[in-house]
Amino acid sequence: MLRQYELVDRVLDYDPEADEALLNRAYVFSMHAHGSQKRASGDPYFSHPIEVAGILTDLRLDDETIATAILHDTVEDTVATPEEIERIFGSNVARLVDGVTKLSKIEAQTDNERAAENLRKFLLAMSDDIRVLLVKLADRLHNMRTLHHIAKPEKRRRIARETMDIYAPLAERIGMYEFMKEMQTLAFQQIEPEAYESITRRLEQLKQGGGDRIARIASGLKLLLSRGGIEADVSGREKHPYSIFRKMSERHISFEQLSDVMAFRAIVPTEEDCYRALGLIHRRWPMVPGRFKDYISTPKRNGYRSLHTTIITAEQTRVEIQIRTAAMHAQADFGLAAHWSYKQGAQPDAQVSWIRDLVEILDTADTPEELLEHTRMAMYQDRIFAFTPKGELIQLPKGATPVDFAYAVHTDLGDQAVGAKVNGGVVPLSTVIENGDQVQILRSAGQTPQAAWLGVATTGKALAAIRRHLRQTERGEQIALGRKLYDDIIRRLPAQLGTDALGHALRRLKLPDEAALMVAIARRTLSDVAVMEALMPGSAGADIAAIAPQSSALSIKGLTPGVAYELAQCCHPVPGDRIVGLRRPDAGIEVHAIDCVILAELADRSDEETDWVDVQWGDETEGAVARISVTVKNEPGVLGLLATVIGQHRANIINLRLDTRDIRFHTNTIDVEVHDVHQLMRLLAALRALDAVNAVERV
Repeated sequence: MLRQYELVDRVLDYDPEADEALLNRAYVFSMHAHGSQKRASGDPYFSHPIEVAGILTDLRLDDETIATAILHDTVEDTVATPEEIERIFGSNVARLVDGVTKLSKIEAQTDNERAAENLRKFLLAMSDDIRVLLVKLADRLHNMRTLHHIAKPEKRRRIARETMDIYAPLAERIGMYEFMKEMQTLAFQQIEPEAYESITRRLEQLKQGGGDRIARIASGLKLLLSRGGIEADVSGREKHPYSIFRKMSERHISFEQLSDVMAFRAIVPTEEDCYRALGLIHRRWPMVPGRFKDYISTPKRNGYRSLHTTIITAEQTRVEIQIRTAAMHAQADFGLAAHWSYKQGAQPDAQVSWIRDLVEILDTADTPEELLEHTRMAMYQDRIFAFTPKGELIQLPKGATPVDFAYAVHTDLGDQAVGAKVNGGVVPLSTVIENGDQVQILRSAGQTPQAAWLGVATTGKALAAIRRHLRQTERGEQIALGRKLYDDIIRRLPAQLGTDALGHALRRLKLPDEAALMVAIARRTLSDVAVMEALMPGSAGADIAAIAPQSSALSIKGLTPGVAYELAQCCHPVPGDRIVGLRRPDAGIEVHAIDCVILAELADRSDEETDWVDVQWGDETEGAVARISVTVKNEPGVLGLLATVIGQHRANIINLRLDTRDIRFHTNTIDVEVHDVHQLMRLLAALRALDAVNAVERV
């Protein structure tokens, strides 16, 4: 562990103007705050934040960031408070510490909810100051280095998986490849221990069998460039185990079939020398087609710049060669951190624009699972490059479509997209964009996001925006439907409601507002009885029989008294339908409509152990639930009109689901309680007569 003076001296070596008193205060405060706390390794807990600070001094970060690293666990793991941190160390350090601190006291029901809430706070803080991310990555890197001390394997695997899914991709996205590779290797060791051992063992065998092969190739490459007038620093290594494992998995090949396990790097003086070196290498050794990438003329989104090529050496060995300048190399190893200068007030905008996309996803994700899904999409996908008509470069994941392109340019453009031109030709919005395409989005002010786009979009930003709009639209329709049903409930109350009755009802039902009540009624998460009782306690007693589902009162002739049965959910028979009973092994009786497709399928299967039971409706036919599919025009008020017609025919809506929606129509599945099939047929005829209805059928 670094001593106090050693840590301070490290910072002063690269930043003589650093606030020495701030660093000393932070060191002493953290040491006293953590006191006798121990880590799983048995080391004093205080050693962890000091090691994190030491990692960040290697990146030559400013004094506030180093102080934050020293203090980053004090609020979470000691009695220290945010107010105390701000009073002693200032508002900047307090804000950074708060951004790094995990929300350990979150009331969450699932691991996804806890992870999503931690990620939500972290991304918001990161968007405000990227130094939060740098401290968090160093914190996670040191935790991974000491992960083997944790006794429980399941906890080690959980931490490793979180590192692989979130923190390694974050490191990659800001170009900190050394952090990314070490995190991936340590996480891979925990997640796939057998694969890790196998690959590392084979790498060692390869190293021993090849003798000084890496040194020979590096020496030959350096000599070639020197003779061409380029003085280069050349180094070589085997690729790290997780990179090899991923290539084996993606290509479905064995280790023996993977030919390019060695990589070499040539550091040259200038950008011009990069291209000269590439020419010399390609003249000397044949290149592997399709394996050349020019990240100098077209950098990665995280700012990474380098030339990549794969060649076949005289030993018939495929090796990858990366050619870059010293500045590009610093960027490649430490990414955004390599650009950070002490006292710098602004963060490099070109490198962190993707963070704004992540923050926008925070505002649109509806569930923890959705937030984690969209965030991983935004961080962890291979990229392609496309251009706007004005030549602006837009980076997208492979497989992206014009929908993704539109949302990457601006959310409003995505919402209003009606078509696209790719390289001057009109194409569907489902077209996959290729690297280098020029894309123009055709828009209309009257357009809105369509449900079908969910099957077209691939980026987290686009999917989040589409789902947000669909939720808002669906909620508006549900409120309108709920209000129609609510008015019907009011009419059935035995007396007129008082002016404060609705407010009291919301409190009894623990709902935030009137809109939430209407949505609950429309979704049938609240029964009519519950609403009546909340509005006017004691009022629903006489009405329960009329409101509660009546299928339990149905009687079926042909069954032994007391035998359990249920109405089949595939065909939803109602009184008046011709029916048949189906007895399956170890199950009760299912009652199906005689024309149910399930019965036809079973009749064709001679091996099915089923008994057919001749049944018919009894005398007590009080009603059952039928399912209908209704396709209507996509215009305001239609769902309310459906509810009105259904109510006029004395049918009760049990459930309503929106199935599909496009710019002209949407299709809904509605479960309605009816007395018998004759009432159902009259209802279907009435619905078909409506101008707003395109099609109605019984499911």
